[in-house]
Amino acid sequence: MVKDLRVTLSGVELKNPVIPASGTFGFGQEFLPFFDPDILGSLSFKGTTLQARAGNSTPRIAECPAGMLNSVGLQNPGVEAVIAHELPELRKVFHGPVIANISGFSVEEYVRCAELLTREAQVEILEINVSCPNVHNGGMAFGTAPEAAAEVCRAVKRVATKPVYMKLSPNVTDIVSIARACEDAGADGLSLINTLLGMRIDLKRRKPVLANTMGGYSGPGIFPVALRMVYQVTGSVKIPVIGMGGISTARDVIEMMMVGASAVQIGAANLVNPFACRDIIETLPVEMEKLGIDRLSDIARV
Repeated sequence: MVKDLRVTLSGVELKNPVIPASGTFGFGQEFLPFFDPDILGSLSFKGTTLQARAGNSTPRIAECPAGMLNSVGLQNPGVEAVIAHELPELRKVFHGPVIANISGFSVEEYVRCAELLTREAQVEILEINVSCPNVHNGGMAFGTAPEAAAEVCRAVKRVATKPVYMKLSPNVTDIVSIARACEDAGADGLSLINTLLGMRIDLKRRKPVLANTMGGYSGPGIFPVALRMVYQVTGSVKIPVIGMGGISTARDVIEMMMVGASAVQIGAANLVNPFACRDIIETLPVEMEKLGIDRLSDIARV
């Protein structure tokens, strides 16, 4: 049973569509005791900002039915430390194409990070997370308005020499308009969805569980929402989409590809089961055989 798992993103060939999502796989080192990262199609490393960030106060993780809440707050060592230390170490253990996830609090921060990371040989795609608050515009996230998302995209495209994928927030009323705005601004692809905004209450303390009150909800509970949004977006744009949001099995991967995703990212599942990506990659050929699929690239959008 030989199945072809290869997929392509903007000319970048991946041996399979499975990519650990940013923030759930660090820079790859944490998962070395569990499996060889070289089995992965790609790897979206931890969200990187211009300056180092300690992240939000604890507690910043909360369990909930069918998923989890997180309010980590983009904890990372800053782009210069990532380039000087994290990427050289990553190159020792992962030899495939890498996705650089970039966050910023102003257009200028996004541009500077993109300028630096687009020069890194192993970085093949820049993933621009526009779920960050715009400090110059009252704290509203860039990704909640088409004009703001497009502004970031255009600015990054001016300095990028690698494909630019805009990572979209689901916390909007019309994700299609934002996706189209990014495509019109020159985006090479899109990643969606990021986490849904949620919260939990500690009944004994009568206070929010998270120190930051609200956080991002991820896990199997959001999969139908992610599937719906990817379906809407892939029917409205012509650029490739990386689908994510609650994927935890090989069947989920195929379902996401059936709504038009060219590849997928695995997020919260990595935090529940460190073998999740390995298990999905190993199981994909079995599920493909059951469904009569020889090549994942042949899957047509429903």
